[in-house]
Amino acid sequence: MSTAPVVLDIGLVLLLAAGLGWVARRVGLPSVVGFLAAGLAVSPFTPGYVADHEQIELLADVGVVLLLFEVGIEVDLARLRREQRGLLWAAPLQLAISWAVSTAALLVVGLQPLGAILVGLAVAMSSSVVIVNITRSRRRTTDRPTEQALLGWSVLQDVTGVAAAAIVFAFSGIGGRPLPVAIGGLALFAVLAVVAAQVLPAVLRRLRAEHDLFLIVSVASGLVVAALGAVVFGVPLALAAFVAGLAISDRPETAEARRRLLPFRDVFAVLFFVAVGSLVDPSSLPGALPLAALLVVLVVVAKVGVAWVLGRVARLDARPLQLAVGLGQLGEFGYVLAGIALAAGALAAGEFTAVLASIVVTIAASAVVVRMVGTAPEPPQPVPPAA
Repeated sequence: MSTAPVVLDIGLVLLLAAGLGWVARRVGLPSVVGFLAAGLAVSPFTPGYVADHEQIELLADVGVVLLLFEVGIEVDLARLRREQRGLLWAAPLQLAISWAVSTAALLVVGLQPLGAILVGLAVAMSSSVVIVNITRSRRRTTDRPTEQALLGWSVLQDVTGVAAAAIVFAFSGIGGRPLPVAIGGLALFAVLAVVAAQVLPAVLRRLRAEHDLFLIVSVASGLVVAALGAVVFGVPLALAAFVAGLAISDRPETAEARRRLLPFRDVFAVLFFVAVGSLVDPSSLPGALPLAALLVVLVVVAKVGVAWVLGRVARLDARPLQLAVGLGQLGEFGYVLAGIALAAGALAAGEFTAVLASIVVTIAASAVVVRMVGTAPEPPQPVPPAA
């Protein structure tokens, strides 16, 4: 029973995360803060119980794949075009401005060019998981139009950011592939995504009455397409998962797949945040604080400030300040991009720690402050009985 300790690790970590998530909610913080604290508690950098980090990180990677696959399925560009037309130019423009400003600032403080580009892109993008939690929280003060704008803006950030990251990876040679091979890999993966978009809905349509098989095929398809994109075509795993979900996003069968994936996504998303918390080394924080502080300032100025201005200019049916604050965090793509930069030697270990610290701080801050800058929506009034 050599796997028993691993199973025990996972179970204990999930119970600890649930407990600390509950405590966080009781004191008015988002549950994500509790999940991050659970990761720190079981990390090798703090005293006490140490979880099997390799297993947790493996499950967290699976969680990121399922998370971004499900986020891609959620994208409905046609609906955004109908309901929030201003988002179609405001969100990509915000990402471009935030990316440019952040990259320039990071180059000034001495980051390597590739590291500055990838971390700058991480600053420009927000966390889809945190934004979904903001819009679903029982303590939220957002109104419905602001929630729709938040979700739509986040989705368009993801679409634009994934395209930008794919171009950066192709031209920077990440993965050791020459530029023509990298571009060819992207093109072939696009073909694979199109084929999956034709085949998967037809398969799911036949399995709709078979609930267990429907769920298995849904999960396996996301994992297989993402893994093929990474192993065969050289596309980073998380980005391949998002593109796979995006390719099949406009089918009713895949909408049903998304609904059934949500419970699995939520469990794995918890492990993702635990993994992020477990990577933070408190002893290295003093040296990482200046860069972490700069990243937080860039989130506030180059993302929240820019989003607030563009939200007003675009005349979105939303509260501009609450919309901008809701976008004010680094998230799962920031973790992925920083990890890729670290593996490529474009980011030092201390700089990676600074990115992790800024992820933790901005997630906690945005989830709390977004409640403070809005007015709680009026509860529905009871309908008087007919005379």
